[in-house]
Amino acid sequence: MSITSHSDSRREAWVVALVGLVALASAMGIGRFAFTPLLPMMLHDGVIDLRGGGVLATANYLGYLAGAVACMFIQASPARMIRAGLLATFVFTAAMVFFSDTVAWAVLRALAGAASACVFVFVSGWCMSRLVRHPELAAIIFCGPGIGIALTGFAASGMVAAGWRADHGWLLFGAIALVCMVMVWRTVSPEAEAGAGAAQEAGEGARLELRSSQATRTILVQGWFLTVAYGLAGFGYIITATFLPVMARQSLPGSVWPDLFWPMLGVAVAFGPLMATRVSAEADQRLWLSGCYVMQAAGVLMTVVSPTIAGFAVGSVLVGLPFTAITLFAVREARRLTREQGEAASRRLVGKMTAAFSVGQIAGPPFAVWLAGRSQGDGAFAMPLLIAALSLLVGVALYFRMRHAEPLQA
Repeated sequence: MSITSHSDSRREAWVVALVGLVALASAMGIGRFAFTPLLPMMLHDGVIDLRGGGVLATANYLGYLAGAVACMFIQASPARMIRAGLLATFVFTAAMVFFSDTVAWAVLRALAGAASACVFVFVSGWCMSRLVRHPELAAIIFCGPGIGIALTGFAASGMVAAGWRADHGWLLFGAIALVCMVMVWRTVSPEAEAGAGAAQEAGEGARLELRSSQATRTILVQGWFLTVAYGLAGFGYIITATFLPVMARQSLPGSVWPDLFWPMLGVAVAFGPLMATRVSAEADQRLWLSGCYVMQAAGVLMTVVSPTIAGFAVGSVLVGLPFTAITLFAVREARRLTREQGEAASRRLVGKMTAAFSVGQIAGPPFAVWLAGRSQGDGAFAMPLLIAALSLLVGVALYFRMRHAEPLQA
């Protein structure tokens, strides 16, 4: 009987993890990052210039910020929010086909960004609260963004080879978002959530008994350190993530490789969380976060010191591998800090962190375009990338400060 029960529990946990994976593949891989592989196609079609590309990227991240802030206050059912976010991702992606001016595109990308933030925050909580007995499967959820990035990246590479226009790409990505939504719709249902929600509320009521002033102070101080450090990660990676195909085309004119570096980064993003499955949820996540930041900083610097095929390839892998592993470790740390306060407190902290991350992303593209515009030649993005790598190392210093202030009990 116990063997059967364990088997059923394991099967249900896998379903939850795969639902999270598919949801994040759509919301993040398409709602957030579909623009990156399509930007070179839009530039080639002459429908936008580099400055306009920076506007669209910034609009998406502004929407992501707004969505993350809203998640700190929304009291709606997580299942309903996940469904609404996935539906919005499909609608606002496909709608890009029906407009042809930068203002309308910016509005659509902002709305898609808000939807992706809602899906990320609510999927993270919805899945991880159901994986308490199988915490190692939480890493599977965060493979989703990498799979979405790789899928859209390889699709864009094929479209370029076939001579497709960018509007065809938006329509295809909208269709993929629709398929992802249909795949998870029945499992992520408010009806199925009701029973789990009642049990969860009972557990939270018991945890609230443990609340203390010391725990509250820990959340306030350590939570803010975590939020700032996570925000620096947003700035640290975003210049590479937004302009990687453009930088590669500048440095490798006429080569077939520039369209492959982005999907290569996506594959690395997908494999990062799988490697993180070996990291226990009880380990000091701040130490692992530090290692991820150092790896990502090395990847950012690689594209500066070696703007070659090998340099871009290694840089793509080093930036991609820790990307969603950083998210996994940061969410774990947020849940550790708030475990005595319950699920609502955890969602608020994750929402605050996500908002900080998006602030970093908002600052990155216009900063890079402005600074690159003051430089000449293939190395125009060198200085923005150097500053991005430095921001990641500042994040490492913050994590070590957190560990010094609150060492974990052995």
